Amino acid sequence: MKVVVQRCKAASVTVDDEVIGSIGQGLMLLVGITHDDTEKEAAYLAEKIAGLRIFEDEAGKMNLSVTDVGGSILSVSQFTLYGDCRKGKRPSFIAAARPEQAEPLYDRFNEMLREKGLTVETGQFGALMDVALTNWGPVTLVLDSPAV
Repeated sequence: MKVVVQRCKAASVTVDDEVIGSIGQGLMLLVGITHDDTEKEAAYLAEKIAGLRIFEDEAGKMNLSVTDVGGSILSVSQFTLYGDCRKGKRPSFIAAARPEQAEPLYDRFNEMLREKGLTVETGQFGALMDVALTNWGPVTLVLDSPAV
């Protein structure tokens, strides 16, 4: 699994001109799933994200997690994170998991975050989405699950 984590002041996702998920302060997640990902990778990344200290404390140091600051999460599935652009000019998405594998794992990943007490809004799996974000900092990190 691969997750792009963006610290945000606000984020939202719109499908067919309707906002289906929105948050204030928190984390915007773009979530990519590959063929060999399992609940083990999802659990690792949920734990990592819930505790990731990228919010500033009273001294101005990145020392607080999304949980510590009472923030929320907007999680959006994004198979294009596994796009391979090394050959030619058209990306190959062979490394991205098929929807029938990816969607249940994406849903489970979001549930794992909720089980940690986080409020999690989501996009719509497989839909054409408009994602809006006010990246705060900017702070953007790319997290990969460890090799199995």
